[in-house]
Amino acid sequence: MLGNYSGAVAITIGVLAVQGDVREHLRTLGSLGADVLAVRRPTELAVCDALVLPGGESTTMWKLARSFDLLEPLRDRVKTGMPTFGTCAGMIMLADRIADGVEGQETIGGLDITVRRNAFGRQVDSFETDLQVRGVEGSVHAVFIRAPWVEEAGPEVEVLARIDEGPASGHAVAVRQGAVLATSFHPEVGEDGRLHQMFVDMATGRR
Repeated sequence: MLGNYSGAVAITIGVLAVQGDVREHLRTLGSLGADVLAVRRPTELAVCDALVLPGGESTTMWKLARSFDLLEPLRDRVKTGMPTFGTCAGMIMLADRIADGVEGQETIGGLDITVRRNAFGRQVDSFETDLQVRGVEGSVHAVFIRAPWVEEAGPEVEVLARIDEGPASGHAVAVRQGAVLATSFHPEVGEDGRLHQMFVDMATGRR
């Protein structure tokens, strides 16, 4: 489904490029017509209109963002309304609260949620399933890799998808709060660009 966007997007979308699935997000966003930028420095963040926080390892991403002097600029941009999309570890980075985080683990914040790290288990417990995501027509094939889930969500958080089977049934795995979107799974894996299109539409004021 990539590459079917009808025109260019007049915004620059950055992808935090300290660790994780950076190339996959850049490829998908680029196929939708966005100008894309790998972000490793505050000066690069400053020219972005929107940002993606990729899947990866949340503790590594937090430490590297801190060491690259990016953590506070990221917090400021999200707090002041920059459209932001976090996937898997990116969801953890955007959560206001973490369950089972490592000692001293920091987040960017922006979502009034509590997430549980590695809630679905270890790497060997990774799985795929089809989900119904509010705002997306048809089912979304979701890939979960050492994924978090949402344990609690505040009143301003819209739940877009939940797991509906197995021991995790009922837990939210896709949420939105204002200009911030997050998924527990990895929409950058595969050829389905619909969630990235949702984010592009959010970032350009079309949704």
